[in-house]
Amino acid sequence: MAKNAKWSDDYWLLLMQIYLQKPVGVKPMFNRKMVDLSLELHLPPSFLFNKMCQIANLETPRIEHIWETYGRNPRKLARAVRLWREMRGYGFANAFYEGVEVQETFERDFKPVAEGTKITPVMLILILDLYFRLTPATMVIETPEVQELAKLIKQMPLKVVEVMDLFQHCDPYLNRKDKVNSPLLAPCREIWRRYGNTETEQLAAYAKQLKDYFRG
Repeated sequence: MAKNAKWSDDYWLLLMQIYLQKPVGVKPMFNRKMVDLSLELHLPPSFLFNKMCQIANLETPRIEHIWETYGRNPRKLARAVRLWREMRGYGFANAFYEGVEVQETFERDFKPVAEGTKITPVMLILILDLYFRLTPATMVIETPEVQELAKLIKQMPLKVVEVMDLFQHCDPYLNRKDKVNSPLLAPCREIWRRYGNTETEQLAAYAKQLKDYFRG
Protein backbone atom coordinates (compact mmCIF):
# COMPACT_ATOMS: atom_id res chain seq x y z
CA MET A 1 0.00 0.00 0.00
CA ALA A 2 1.11 3.56 -0.49
CA LYS A 3 3.01 4.60 2.58
CA ASN A 4 1.79 7.93 3.93
CA ALA A 5 -1.21 7.85 1.58
CA LYS A 6 -4.51 8.76 3.19
CA TRP A 7 -8.09 7.98 2.34
CA SER A 8 -9.76 10.86 0.55
CA ASP A 9 -13.48 11.52 0.63
CA ASP A 10 -13.31 11.81 -3.15
CA TYR A 11 -12.60 8.09 -3.31
CA TRP A 12 -16.18 7.42 -2.20
CA LEU A 13 -17.28 8.58 -5.64
CA LEU A 14 -15.11 6.02 -7.41
CA LEU A 15 -16.29 3.24 -5.13
CA MET A 16 -19.93 4.24 -5.42
CA GLN A 17 -19.70 4.14 -9.21
CA ILE A 18 -18.63 0.50 -8.99
CA TYR A 19 -21.25 -0.21 -6.33
CA LEU A 20 -24.03 1.11 -8.59
CA GLN A 21 -23.01 -0.99 -11.58
CA LYS A 22 -25.48 -3.80 -12.21
CA PRO A 23 -26.15 -5.84 -10.28
CA VAL A 24 -26.24 -2.98 -7.77
CA GLY A 25 -24.59 -3.84 -4.49
CA VAL A 26 -21.33 -4.80 -2.84
CA LYS A 27 -19.00 -6.32 -5.39
CA PRO A 28 -16.66 -9.23 -4.67
CA MET A 29 -13.34 -8.17 -3.21
CA PHE A 30 -11.45 -9.29 -6.32
CA ASN A 31 -13.95 -8.08 -8.87
CA ARG A 32 -11.82 -6.80 -11.75
CA LYS A 33 -13.04 -3.22 -11.39
CA MET A 34 -12.32 -3.33 -7.66
CA VAL A 35 -8.80 -4.55 -8.32
CA ASP A 36 -8.25 -1.96 -11.06
CA LEU A 37 -9.28 0.77 -8.62
CA SER A 38 -7.02 -0.72 -5.94
CA LEU A 39 -4.09 -0.57 -8.34
CA GLU A 40 -4.96 2.99 -9.29
CA LEU A 41 -5.16 4.20 -5.69
CA HIS A 42 -2.50 1.87 -4.26
CA LEU A 43 -4.98 0.64 -1.68
CA PRO A 44 -5.50 -3.11 -1.10
CA PRO A 45 -8.71 -4.72 -2.41
CA SER A 46 -9.62 -5.75 1.14
CA PHE A 47 -9.46 -2.11 2.24
CA LEU A 48 -11.74 -0.98 -0.60
CA PHE A 49 -14.09 -3.89 0.00
CA ASN A 50 -14.56 -2.78 3.61
CA LYS A 51 -15.20 0.76 2.42
CA MET A 52 -17.81 -0.50 -0.04
CA CYS A 53 -19.57 -2.32 2.79
CA GLN A 54 -19.77 1.04 4.54
CA ILE A 55 -21.52 2.42 1.46
CA ALA A 56 -24.03 -0.42 1.57
CA ASN A 57 -24.77 0.33 5.22
CA LEU A 58 -24.69 4.14 4.82
CA GLU A 59 -22.50 4.17 7.90
CA THR A 60 -21.59 7.86 8.04
CA PRO A 61 -23.31 11.20 7.36
CA ARG A 62 -20.75 11.81 4.60
CA ILE A 63 -21.75 8.60 2.82
CA GLU A 64 -25.44 9.44 3.26
CA HIS A 65 -24.86 12.83 1.66
CA ILE A 66 -23.01 11.33 -1.31
CA TRP A 67 -25.76 8.74 -1.72
CA GLU A 68 -28.47 11.40 -1.68
CA THR A 69 -26.52 13.39 -4.27
CA TYR A 70 -25.52 10.59 -6.66
CA GLY A 71 -27.34 7.38 -5.70
CA ARG A 72 -30.17 7.90 -8.16
CA ASN A 73 -28.19 9.82 -10.75
CA PRO A 74 -25.42 7.64 -12.25
CA ARG A 75 -24.76 10.17 -15.01
CA LYS A 76 -24.11 12.92 -12.50
CA LEU A 77 -21.83 10.55 -10.63
CA ALA A 78 -19.97 9.66 -13.83
CA ARG A 79 -19.39 13.36 -14.54
CA ALA A 80 -18.08 13.90 -11.01
CA VAL A 81 -15.71 10.94 -11.32
CA ARG A 82 -14.50 12.11 -14.73
CA LEU A 83 -13.87 15.60 -13.41
CA TRP A 84 -12.02 14.23 -10.39
CA ARG A 85 -9.72 12.17 -12.58
CA GLU A 86 -9.05 15.10 -14.89
CA MET A 87 -8.19 17.33 -11.96
CA ARG A 88 -6.00 14.72 -10.29
CA GLY A 89 -4.00 13.97 -13.40
CA TYR A 90 -5.50 10.56 -14.10
CA GLY A 91 -3.15 8.61 -16.32
CA PHE A 92 -0.10 10.43 -14.94
CA ALA A 93 0.74 8.27 -11.93
CA ASN A 94 4.15 9.84 -11.33
CA ALA A 95 2.63 13.29 -11.00
CA PHE A 96 -0.32 11.97 -9.02
CA TYR A 97 1.89 10.37 -6.39
CA GLU A 98 4.72 12.88 -6.47
CA GLY A 99 6.14 13.14 -2.97
CA VAL A 100 4.42 9.94 -1.84
CA GLU A 101 6.58 6.95 -1.04
CA VAL A 102 4.94 4.01 -2.81
CA GLN A 103 5.86 0.53 -1.66
CA GLU A 104 4.18 -1.99 -3.90
CA THR A 105 2.88 -5.03 -2.08
CA PHE A 106 -0.36 -6.49 -3.43
CA GLU A 107 0.19 -4.72 -6.76
CA ARG A 108 2.97 -7.13 -7.68
CA ASP A 109 0.56 -10.05 -7.59
CA PHE A 110 -1.28 -8.63 -10.60
CA LYS A 111 1.79 -7.88 -12.71
CA PRO A 112 3.80 -10.31 -14.91
CA VAL A 113 6.41 -12.23 -12.96
CA ALA A 114 9.05 -11.90 -15.65
CA GLU A 115 9.74 -10.11 -18.89
CA GLY A 116 8.26 -11.84 -21.90
CA THR A 117 5.48 -13.61 -20.02
CA LYS A 118 1.90 -12.76 -19.13
CA ILE A 119 1.90 -15.05 -16.13
CA THR A 120 1.20 -13.20 -12.87
CA PRO A 121 1.53 -14.33 -9.25
CA VAL A 122 -2.27 -14.43 -9.03
CA MET A 123 -2.31 -16.98 -11.85
CA LEU A 124 0.38 -18.99 -10.09
CA ILE A 125 -1.72 -19.02 -6.93
CA LEU A 126 -4.68 -20.47 -8.84
CA ILE A 127 -2.47 -23.06 -10.49
CA LEU A 128 -1.00 -24.01 -7.10
CA ASP A 129 -4.50 -24.47 -5.73
CA LEU A 130 -5.27 -26.86 -8.59
CA TYR A 131 -1.90 -28.54 -8.10
CA PHE A 132 -2.99 -29.69 -4.64
CA ARG A 133 -6.21 -31.09 -6.10
CA LEU A 134 -4.49 -33.30 -8.67
CA THR A 135 -1.91 -36.07 -8.72
CA PRO A 136 1.23 -35.85 -10.87
CA ALA A 137 -0.29 -38.34 -13.30
CA THR A 138 -3.27 -36.01 -13.93
CA MET A 139 -1.22 -32.85 -14.36
CA VAL A 140 -1.61 -33.07 -18.12
CA ILE A 141 -3.35 -30.98 -20.77
CA GLU A 142 -6.10 -33.58 -21.22
CA THR A 143 -7.36 -33.17 -17.65
CA PRO A 144 -10.65 -31.19 -17.67
CA GLU A 145 -9.69 -29.15 -14.59
CA VAL A 146 -6.48 -28.06 -16.29
CA GLN A 147 -8.37 -26.99 -19.40
CA GLU A 148 -11.00 -25.16 -17.33
CA LEU A 149 -8.40 -23.18 -15.38
CA ALA A 150 -6.42 -22.39 -18.53
CA LYS A 151 -9.56 -20.99 -20.13
CA LEU A 152 -10.33 -18.89 -17.04
CA ILE A 153 -6.88 -17.27 -16.86
CA LYS A 154 -6.58 -17.08 -20.67
CA GLN A 155 -3.51 -19.28 -20.94
CA MET A 156 -2.84 -22.41 -22.95
CA PRO A 157 -3.34 -25.69 -21.02
CA LEU A 158 0.29 -26.50 -21.79
CA LYS A 159 1.37 -23.41 -19.82
CA VAL A 160 -0.66 -24.54 -16.80
CA VAL A 161 0.98 -27.97 -17.03
CA GLU A 162 4.41 -26.34 -17.32
CA VAL A 163 3.80 -24.37 -14.12
CA MET A 164 2.58 -27.50 -12.33
CA ASP A 165 5.79 -29.24 -13.35
CA LEU A 166 7.74 -26.36 -11.80
CA PHE A 167 5.72 -26.68 -8.61
CA GLN A 168 6.76 -30.34 -8.52
CA HIS A 169 10.33 -29.08 -8.26
CA CYS A 170 9.25 -26.96 -5.28
CA ASP A 171 7.38 -29.82 -3.59
CA PRO A 172 9.54 -31.38 -0.86
CA TYR A 173 7.43 -34.53 -0.90
CA LEU A 174 8.36 -35.26 -4.51
CA ASN A 175 12.01 -34.31 -4.03
CA ARG A 176 12.71 -33.99 -7.74
CA LYS A 177 16.40 -33.55 -8.48
CA ASP A 178 16.34 -33.08 -12.26
CA LYS A 179 17.47 -29.64 -13.34
CA VAL A 180 15.09 -27.17 -14.93
CA ASN A 181 15.77 -23.87 -16.65
CA SER A 182 12.74 -21.60 -16.67
CA PRO A 183 12.20 -17.92 -15.82
CA LEU A 184 9.06 -19.06 -13.98
CA LEU A 185 10.91 -21.28 -11.51
CA ALA A 186 11.88 -18.48 -9.11
CA PRO A 187 8.33 -16.99 -9.07
CA CYS A 188 6.92 -20.48 -8.51
CA ARG A 189 9.28 -20.97 -5.58
CA GLU A 190 8.13 -17.64 -4.13
CA ILE A 191 4.46 -18.61 -4.41
CA TRP A 192 5.25 -22.00 -2.88
CA ARG A 193 7.02 -20.25 -0.03
CA ARG A 194 3.97 -18.08 0.55
CA TYR A 195 1.22 -20.66 0.16
CA GLY A 196 2.69 -24.14 -0.24
CA ASN A 197 2.75 -24.83 3.49
CA THR A 198 -0.59 -23.26 4.40
CA GLU A 199 -3.76 -25.25 4.93
CA THR A 200 -5.16 -26.30 1.57
CA GLU A 201 -8.59 -25.09 2.70
CA GLN A 202 -7.22 -21.59 3.23
CA LEU A 203 -5.56 -21.60 -0.18
CA ALA A 204 -8.74 -22.91 -1.78
CA ALA A 205 -10.83 -20.15 -0.20
CA TYR A 206 -8.39 -17.48 -1.39
CA ALA A 207 -8.23 -18.97 -4.88
CA LYS A 208 -12.03 -18.96 -5.06
CA GLN A 209 -12.01 -15.23 -4.36
CA LEU A 210 -9.26 -14.56 -6.89
CA LYS A 211 -11.25 -16.26 -9.64
CA ASP A 212 -13.68 -13.32 -9.53
CA TYR A 213 -10.91 -11.18 -11.03
CA PHE A 214 -10.66 -13.37 -14.12
CA ARG A 215 -14.41 -13.66 -14.53
CA GLY A 216 -14.31 -9.86 -14.79
